[in-house]
Amino acid sequence: MAPMITVYGIPNCDTVKRARAWLAEQGLPTVFHDFKKQGVPAHQLPEWLKAFGRDKLVNRAGTTWRKLDEATRAAVVDDASATALMLAEPSVIKRPVVRWADGSLSLSFTPEAFAARKEAR
Repeated sequence: MAPMITVYGIPNCDTVKRARAWLAEQGLPTVFHDFKKQGVPAHQLPEWLKAFGRDKLVNRAGTTWRKLDEATRAAVVDDASATALMLAEPSVIKRPVVRWADGSLSLSFTPEAFAARKEAR
């Protein structure tokens, strides 16, 4: 069986919805990992932080970040504190995180970026 593409995120996120719809339109087999129901895969956070950096992975432009109190936001100073926040508040993670069938990772969604990934297969 061919390796699957795993989309990590929350189902009501518009960007996740667009990414999942695009993948379905392309006929690409995917698995959805719902942060709300299945939790954040803590064992993968170090790899995600290495791939994207905490400044990209922690969505500082999102509603969840803006709702945090100033002390909580100010406490995100290194990967350990970013990890603690992402585990406590999964919605602060920029979405979607995608693990492609080849094992590589991408963050967020644009049709162009996904099309380039598909072509590279």
